[in-house]
Amino acid sequence: MPDFSIEDTLRGDGLHPVAGIDEAGRGPLAGPVVAAAVILPVPDAVPGLDDSKKLTPARREKLHHAVTTCAGAVWATGIADPGEIDRLNILRATHLAMARAVGALAAAPAICLIDGLPVPGFPLPSQAVVRGDSVSLSIAAASIIAKVTRDRLMARLDAEFPAYGFARHQGYGTRAHLEALQRHGPCPHHRVSFAPVARLAPPPGGS
Repeated sequence: MPDFSIEDTLRGDGLHPVAGIDEAGRGPLAGPVVAAAVILPVPDAVPGLDDSKKLTPARREKLHHAVTTCAGAVWATGIADPGEIDRLNILRATHLAMARAVGALAAAPAICLIDGLPVPGFPLPSQAVVRGDSVSLSIAAASIIAKVTRDRLMARLDAEFPAYGFARHQGYGTRAHLEALQRHGPCPHHRVSFAPVARLAPPPGGS
């Protein structure tokens, strides 16, 4: 289970507040990539935090509510849309979403704990934490906020483009999604730089 060890060490070094940052949606063929940044006031602010991938949708929703209504917690999200993903590539778009999330925080952190690998040129001091959503409570909280936010966005896109089943697979390349792409072609929310979509997308200026 994640804990507050890294945050406590940084606080002991005078680095406070500490923000955890994580993302959701790198791999899907459609929809935005969403990042979240969370500053927790104390280790036990929100009991039950864990890597969002280990939680049921219902549990994620409950913890999303707990984090976003927690006294003293500060949180924000950042998004990079499919056009930015296609233009920048998914890695750079993910870094952009992370920078937007931390830039939207009401309080600027002294340092950010980022899930995964280092982010070159990040606008604030940062420390990468491999498997951070399983190690750091702050990153775990961010993983939940990012995942629930993105799932809600995909549910709205499903209402707009029901033929693709976005609410069921969140834009990932499931068999049902690929079959829908084959039947209907890409919609405006598909990432045309991703190979399964690119094979079905019309060329620039084409129809």
